[in-house]
Amino acid sequence: MSITTVLLTILGIVVFAIGLLFSIAWHELGHLSTAKLFGIRIPQYMVGFGPTVWSRKKGDTEYGIKAIPAGGYIRMIGMFPPGPDGRLEARSTSPWRGMIEDAREAAFEELEPGDEKRLFYTRKPWKRVIVMFAGPFMNLILAVAIFLGVAMSFGFQTQTTEVAGVQKCVIAQSEKRDACKKGDPVSPAQAAGLKKGDKIVAFDGRKVDDWATLSDRIRETIGPATITVRRDGQEKTLHAVLQKNSVAEKDSNGEVVPGKFVPAGYLGFAARTDIVPLSFGDSVVRMGDMIENGVDSIIALPSKIPSLWNAAFGDGERAADSPVGVVGAARIGGEVMTLDVPATNQIAMMLFLLAGFNLSLFLFNMLPLLPLDGGHIAGALWESVRRNVARVFKRPDPGPFDVAKLMPVAYVVAGVFICFTLLVLVADIVNPVKIS
Repeated sequence: MSITTVLLTILGIVVFAIGLLFSIAWHELGHLSTAKLFGIRIPQYMVGFGPTVWSRKKGDTEYGIKAIPAGGYIRMIGMFPPGPDGRLEARSTSPWRGMIEDAREAAFEELEPGDEKRLFYTRKPWKRVIVMFAGPFMNLILAVAIFLGVAMSFGFQTQTTEVAGVQKCVIAQSEKRDACKKGDPVSPAQAAGLKKGDKIVAFDGRKVDDWATLSDRIRETIGPATITVRRDGQEKTLHAVLQKNSVAEKDSNGEVVPGKFVPAGYLGFAARTDIVPLSFGDSVVRMGDMIENGVDSIIALPSKIPSLWNAAFGDGERAADSPVGVVGAARIGGEVMTLDVPATNQIAMMLFLLAGFNLSLFLFNMLPLLPLDGGHIAGALWESVRRNVARVFKRPDPGPFDVAKLMPVAYVVAGVFICFTLLVLVADIVNPVKIS
């Protein structure tokens, strides 16, 4: 590995780390701004964990950066309500009860005179939902803004209606071969005189602007058809007789289904691939697909643990869709900077990587589990349901829902997350996901 490659890799990792820090700070800013809006006291706003590198106090909040850029937090006074007697409960010998009391004590350890009306748990449930949702929502806003901006200005690698090459004969795609054999019929494209560089502008008299439309019309046609091409600045009409052939199956989104084939119309040419900016509408659709895929990935995480374990500690290959942690993402960022592609492509790839990271932060934090933001949101919503039900049936107000009682579960969830994070970390080091 040359010195230039090493320096470019380090640069990519540094650029990603800066983007990571900004994403974390942006997330916590959502919590901070809404909490202050609702009058909740915030003693600390920190980006990172571990020893404090820099901090400055403004008003009643200390703002700072810590040494390990693997997260961030704000400290809100009164995250959990006091015990049933209105005070912090005495120390219990039960380990589970001890966890609850530790959480409750931490929520009040920086309580100052006058803070009684600035406690988090005293705010109405809808305000608490807004405060906890604001953090992940900031990541979603950032992900959408980056994705739409890059998709509309730079674009995606997309198949076009320009001819990149003409197949000389008809070969069933299920045979997985490129060379023609004796007896293979001449491809309709070859027989019609289609040439590399031709841009198909109409098929069978109907205008086509994109590859998806052209591909669908070819597949629907078996028999004679006219093909209008633009060649050397002039339009020319070719006549072809499309044949029935075994071609790759497509799903409802127009994506190829690996290993599956269907009979359809066949012309016999390869479409040129180019980077094409998307319209606003197409960008929104792509963003929707990205969110849907993100949700599917979160749901599929448990099923990926065996293959991830085998990749980390066995001889298994690391799948392209394998979960990636901060270290793995940073390595990919470093790899992007070493690619022999234009600088604009590198910038676009880094921005897409950052957009994907922010989308993952949003989806992960919305899981209704403590200590994630989604767990606190679920607690506030449950409190609202309980209080409204009590009001309808004219029962006594049950008071705030004591989220602290769920802390033993939160410790178990946190333990599972830590173990999974360590597994991903090992896999990212010994068997990283690489750009294909």
